[in-house]
Formats: sequence, C-alpha cells, structure tokens
Amino acid sequence: MLAASRVSAFRPLAARPVRSMRTSAAVNSPKSAAPSSKKAEAKRSVAVMAQAPKVDPEEIVKTLSEQWDKVDNKGNALLIGGGGIFALWLASTVVGAINSVPLLPKLMELVGFGYSAWFVYKYLLFKEGRIQAASDFDELKEKISGITK
Repeated sequence: MLAASRVSAFRPLAARPVRSMRTSAAVNSPKSAAPSSKKAEAKRSVAVMAQAPKVDPEEIVKTLSEQWDKVDNKGNALLIGGGGIFALWLASTVVGAINSVPLLPKLMELVGFGYSAWFVYKYLLFKEGRIQAASDFDELKEKISGITK
C-alpha cells in the first residue's frame, strides 16, 4: 500500500483526480475503507476547463485601421516592419546554423551563463551597482527618446 501511494504521489497533475468537497466527506465514511475502483475514482474526479477571453476580430481590425491612419510616413513603416521580419529570419537562420555545430551550443550556453552571473554580480547584488544600473538605464532612455530631465 505504501509503494502504491508513493507512485500516485508522483503522477503528473493532469493524471491526478481532482476531488470536490463532497468527495472529501465521502473519504471519511465507512464505505471508503473498501478498495476503490477506477470507475469510482473517475466518478469522483471533477473536470475544470479554462476559458479564453472573447476576442472581437472586428474591433481589432478597427483599432489597427485607426492606428495605420495615424502613421504619417507609411513607406518607412513598411520598410521598418519588413526589415524587422528579415532580421528575425536571419537571426533564426544563424542560430540554427550554430546549433548544428557540435559542442558550440553548449559553449554558447556557458558564455550566456557566465555573462548572466557577471551581470548579477556587477549590477544587482550590491546597492552601488543597482544605483549605477538605474542611472545607466535613465541615460539610455534619454538618448533614445531625446527627452532630458
């Protein structure tokens, strides 16, 4: 019996039956001393479904049309969008090529881990580093937006 309870403790959450308040009271009843069958267990389980929020496609099209009408230079917007899509495709191709070379993906993973550890040590671990990171971020925001305080 103990081995069976250990196995059931490690079943994935989706495979575990969800018990309602009514079944927890039934567990304490004298009938629960008898071994339960799969049919009885299935009867006790409760299915829960998540519902996605409703999306109105007409509203999305209307909003996109309004935003597109506000754009002054539509040619540049299309060029920038096309360039972004091309950059994503190129990056995907380069990552795929790097991933196909033996040992290189693990090396890149090690470099990424090292950089992350360095970043945490330099900018997040100590108060002075957090202050410096905030000032560097504000400086970068000012360069990009052109708005100075």
